[in-house]
Amino acid sequence: MKKILVGWAGILALISWVVLPAIAANRPPEAGESFPVIHLPIPGNADEKNYLGISGKGYFNIRDIRADVVVIEIFSLYCPICQSYSPEVNVLYRMIEQVPEFKDRIKLIGIGAGNTTFEVGTFKEKYDVPFPLFPDQDFAIHKRLGEVRTPYFIVIKINKDRTHKVIYSKLGDFGEAETFLQQILDASGLRPKNH
Repeated sequence: MKKILVGWAGILALISWVVLPAIAANRPPEAGESFPVIHLPIPGNADEKNYLGISGKGYFNIRDIRADVVVIEIFSLYCPICQSYSPEVNVLYRMIEQVPEFKDRIKLIGIGAGNTTFEVGTFKEKYDVPFPLFPDQDFAIHKRLGEVRTPYFIVIKINKDRTHKVIYSKLGDFGEAETFLQQILDASGLRPKNH
């Protein structure tokens, strides 16, 4: 009986050392945590490069974006909620761009889970998306983010020393753009410079 108990204890220890960390690694980043390191292709489009504040060719990291806050939408061309909700995400983008004190401090990007460059381009054109979208054809980024369903929104606060933390991480739409923008401002501590 003692050998059986020792055997079970060994199995439980193995599970806690191997299986549980693997399960934890396969979950979305939560508020207060660091965002996983992912690499996205630097856009060929000069306007998109300028919007993100990056240059050159190759790949970049989210922390390379010249902003204080980055809103990431995980979407799919084939997600009906992503399609129907796209106009509200565009409203959020326009609201930010209309406030001079926020337009250079808050940036939006989208990552197409399982989508090719062509599919991401189709989504961008069909739903008139004004911010950069990136393909994730092989689901590599999607896996790093816990294989979330779509749409999924993650908001990251980037500090002056380029350290960062997640301040919002949720499945589904974010409601009205104006309310969500206020939530971003509250969570990030971002305020107009004259306040």
